[in-house]
Amino acid sequence: MGIMEKEKVSLLAIQMESVIGDLQLNIDTMKNLLRANIEKYSGADFVFLPEVWTCGWHPPVFKETAETLESSSAVEMLKEIAKEYKVNIIGGSFIRKDGDKYFNSCPVITREGEVKAIYDKNHLYSYYGDNEGEIITKGSNPVMVEIEGVKIGLTICYDIRFPEIFRAYRKAGADILANLAAWGKHKKIPWDTMTASRAVENQSYMIALTQTGLLADGSENLGHSMIIDYQGNIMDEIEEIEGGVYAEANLMNMYDFRSKCTVLRDIRDSYEVITK
Repeated sequence: MGIMEKEKVSLLAIQMESVIGDLQLNIDTMKNLLRANIEKYSGADFVFLPEVWTCGWHPPVFKETAETLESSSAVEMLKEIAKEYKVNIIGGSFIRKDGDKYFNSCPVITREGEVKAIYDKNHLYSYYGDNEGEIITKGSNPVMVEIEGVKIGLTICYDIRFPEIFRAYRKAGADILANLAAWGKHKKIPWDTMTASRAVENQSYMIALTQTGLLADGSENLGHSMIIDYQGNIMDEIEEIEGGVYAEANLMNMYDFRSKCTVLRDIRDSYEVITK
């Protein structure tokens, strides 16, 4: 039975505390978290992971923890879990080496353990001492994956500040929007506000997933991951611990709401500003 023949789609997001620069330890930790939470929330259709869970948010370690897609130990672990538990995994991100370039990449893995797509982060965060843009090459375009009839628009962390990419996904037919992040604790209001806004603006379910725990400079990740419905209601959330957030998305109810609240029909073709 395809997902779209079911009444609901089960969504699971894993919040993790990465150890900066320790690729193998982070893979082992994520593997344990995946097993524990998939077994706890049995029947999940899609499992989402946070940004750079493989190495933590610290650009100086990006190159030393980078892997090619073909030889990635992180991706291999995700493929094994996907096959073992028959779940689709939206794999957060790892630092992907391709030739002499590095990308902040989200692998999408099907229940059969196959890599269906890669999304490369489109907007790179290089402020307040961070230099992602000096190390990472930006992705060339948004990527929406369609798995078993469900369309998911992929974004990573800083992408959340650009509503244009989310609107593009919605116009392309997205059912679920995902922002997979490593978000600083001192930016709680922007995180909570923007993730809810992207859901409401686009009448879509929203996976707002970030890391928890310490960063290399002594600051902390926010650790407030949520699943938000198409009207902005928080369906499940977690604070500063490792664990899962889980919800069942009723896509038929969402489609019905969209058919009655036809906001997107009122978008103008142009918003040229006239200054007087």
